[in-house]
Amino acid sequence: MEIDMKKVELLAPAGNFDALKGAIKAGADAVYLGGELYGARAYADNFTQDEICTGIHLAHVFGRKIYLTVNTLVKEKELDGLYNFLLPLYESGLDGVIVQDLGALRYIREHFPRLALHASTQMTITGCGGAEFVKKEGVSRIVPARELSLEEIKKIKRETGMEIETFVHGAMCYCYSGQCLFSSILGGRSGNRGRCAQPCRLPYEIQGEKRSYPLSMRDMCTISILPELIEAGIDSFKIEGRMKKPAYAAGVTAIYRKYIDLYEEDRANYKVSADDLEMLNSLYIRSEIGDGYYHQYNGRKMITLDSPAYSGTDDDLLLQIEKKYITDSIYHPASANVLLKPESPAKLTLVSGNAQISVQGDVVQKAKNQPLSAEKIEEQIKKSGNSLIKIEQVAVEAEGNVFMPVSAMNELRRRAIAAMEKELICENDLLYKERKAVPPDFERPIRNRKAAAKELCCKSIHVSVRNKQQLDDALNEQVGRIYLEGSLVDEEILEKLYFYKERFSGDFAELYLTTPFIIREKNLKQLEKTAALLGEPIFEGILIRNLESFQLFIDLKNTKKIVLDTNLYLWNRETLHVWENKADEVYLPVECNLREWMGLLPYCEERKLEASALVYGRLPMMVTANCLNKTRNRCSGNPETILLKDRYGKEFPVYVDCENCYNLIYNTVPLSLHKLFEEKQLPVKHFRLDFTTEEIGEVRRVIRYFSEITSKYKEPFYKEYTTGHIKRGVE
Repeated sequence: MEIDMKKVELLAPAGNFDALKGAIKAGADAVYLGGELYGARAYADNFTQDEICTGIHLAHVFGRKIYLTVNTLVKEKELDGLYNFLLPLYESGLDGVIVQDLGALRYIREHFPRLALHASTQMTITGCGGAEFVKKEGVSRIVPARELSLEEIKKIKRETGMEIETFVHGAMCYCYSGQCLFSSILGGRSGNRGRCAQPCRLPYEIQGEKRSYPLSMRDMCTISILPELIEAGIDSFKIEGRMKKPAYAAGVTAIYRKYIDLYEEDRANYKVSADDLEMLNSLYIRSEIGDGYYHQYNGRKMITLDSPAYSGTDDDLLLQIEKKYITDSIYHPASANVLLKPESPAKLTLVSGNAQISVQGDVVQKAKNQPLSAEKIEEQIKKSGNSLIKIEQVAVEAEGNVFMPVSAMNELRRRAIAAMEKELICENDLLYKERKAVPPDFERPIRNRKAAAKELCCKSIHVSVRNKQQLDDALNEQVGRIYLEGSLVDEEILEKLYFYKERFSGDFAELYLTTPFIIREKNLKQLEKTAALLGEPIFEGILIRNLESFQLFIDLKNTKKIVLDTNLYLWNRETLHVWENKADEVYLPVECNLREWMGLLPYCEERKLEASALVYGRLPMMVTANCLNKTRNRCSGNPETILLKDRYGKEFPVYVDCENCYNLIYNTVPLSLHKLFEEKQLPVKHFRLDFTTEEIGEVRRVIRYFSEITSKYKEPFYKEYTTGHIKRGVE
């Protein structure tokens, strides 16, 4: 598909109304902002519903758009609140929503059918497969993972034809967005719920080396490569920074506006001035900057090893920006013509640019004592206050001695200004006609939480293994299912699996393959190898960890069972509805508590999705394109596990997955939900034990321990563990 070189959209952040106004004055084509609910910046000022409605009107009068962030995971109990939250915004003309949760996406599509849906970078879309998946769900624009190269982005654009929005400036996350549990597990502040505590900005030691900041990404600044990004066909350039001051949003927007326009006007002579680069560096930029992942997969040069702190901000510059873009009011200048004729309705005509409107007011009276002077009429008509139309010139046509009450003159002016604002909105093609919401059925019956709970005797142990030694341990224990990565299966392993299958016959475990956590162009062949292996009769299904993998297996017309892992985030009934008839089994989310699990089970049953739970294993806190070995110049190309130590001496195992080219940073201790067995509260019949760093023999001990407590509870032999969110959940 040929890329359409239409003019790129400049998309600015707004954490409050001053930032919104400043971004529009500075030249943003669109502004993204968050409300008091459902946004991934819970600690920003954020906007009330009334402020958003006012902001939409402001933006539309100036020909700009407003996108709302609904980019968090939505709990079942919060889902129905989306309707009343969005309804006034939808009716006011909201241009689009940026969404992470597939259930929220489906809910919005159903109840607000003409609202544009944008897939947040939190969806972790890393290729054409994920883009095609969300396209089928009604998404028109995607914000792909920030880790993608320019070539990968161009491929998605070319093959799907979807709108692409990418970040061009601001802070960078170390983890693939939507795959980070670091802040959540350590401190209960979930990045998936907009409450990240930014543990990536703290110091760590790698393998006992000097302490530094190996997880702190350099800030992104792409002003120098802007022509390349424009020519790639990207539709929208996004500036990060809803948590930053209004002067940042306005200042950065103004510079990117200048250079986008410069490129459009004179492509051959595109050059960024040193003064403008200095200005960008003076606006909340960390000590070092880079152009992100567009041309580099990972590496030491992408990290602020010495300090993640912001460099000094120029206070004088901030004051200049505030005065230019924020302090002063924002308006369209207009000229007016007032026609006053006794015994006829007053008429006021406004002209602003190419727009012209006329309105009529009350009937003009013939003056008996004190006729209105032209000066008094002009004074009243010019009193436009803080409106978006400023009447600067007034021509008065009055036939004879005329009189109108001041209140009637004011009403005439207000009516004219409102008509001009509407005319400008129409002129900008931003008046949404006949856009009706579809109310939900609030009388929908509440599901019985106890209905889907399984008896303890139904429980079956499933295990996931990382290496051959762990596989051997699992094969020699009585487990219901074994998950193993496709990269682990060579001819020797395949032969061994068939041998065990023949030897144990009906008592042999089900065998399922697992996909990599992230699929990129680099490891697509690995996924294709897994897909080919799935054709072997010995494998009964596959554990899916991302949308790319799912779409590939569907495209290949896979007939084996599909299981969705925890990081696909099935938090509410609508998400389960999305996966109905697409998957066979789902894992309950690790950030939800037991009560929330129980609330999901009836919907799993309704959608014919078998529910399973992860009850043991080190949780992957981060999945990262950047590599700690690469950062410390120790890349060997061989998979290994290294240690990351924090300020308190806690050690996080890091699996350097060279085959799939990413790092997995695991928690310091395993998750262990053994207490659910003591309390007889395990709500599913299948539960999984994930083995990552466990040595030979330890796998067997853990399997045997969980096998025993299915019938008679006892305390575990291991002393260090976490119960995760099973009791507390996340806010």
